[in-house]
Amino acid sequence: MILPQDPFILLSYVNTQLRDNFHSLEAFCACAGVPPVSITEPLSQIGFQYIPEQNQFR
Repeated sequence: MILPQDPFILLSYVNTQLRDNFHSLEAFCACAGVPPVSITEPLSQIGFQYIPEQNQFR
């Protein structure tokens, strides 16, 4: 899967997927075939981190 390159679009896309289709970031990454760092790194650069209890980036 090719993820959005813009970090704000990536944030919106991933949070929507987590909310609607996946119970965890790991489940999403496994299905998408991408390492979690390919999501966590760009989002941390714009000030967002994954909150497992809420299953979203905030």
